[in-house]
Amino acid sequence: MTHPSLPAIEIAPWETGNVQPLLHEIRHALGKLLENGKETCIDLQALPMAPGEEARLIEALGQGEIKVLMQALGKSEFYETRFPGVWFSTHFNSNDEVLGKYIEITHIPGLLKSQREDIAAGLQALEDELHEN
Repeated sequence: MTHPSLPAIEIAPWETGNVQPLLHEIRHALGKLLENGKETCIDLQALPMAPGEEARLIEALGQGEIKVLMQALGKSEFYETRFPGVWFSTHFNSNDEVLGKYIEITHIPGLLKSQREDIAAGLQALEDELHEN
């Protein structure tokens, strides 16, 4: 399967130049995930980025087939990029203000995994409903 190549990234004088190194960091993290299961989370808000650089990063990574919207104390949006295992996640508060933006290199973002306590509560609820019938 062939994929379109990453767009050439030219650095304008006002930019930090962090997009290309960040793509290399993502590449290395994806290799670690594949090699030994090591997950990586990159906090985009903690990185110095000039206006427009985040949009260029998002454009370079593209969008894959999976997109998830979660509602819990504010919404969270997740989508897998065109590179499987590389996820973009954005978390909002109840006023739709961005709380965090991350690139997660993982099989599936941790917030999307069912928690043990939730599974136990679900099992109990199903058992209760089955006993009622």
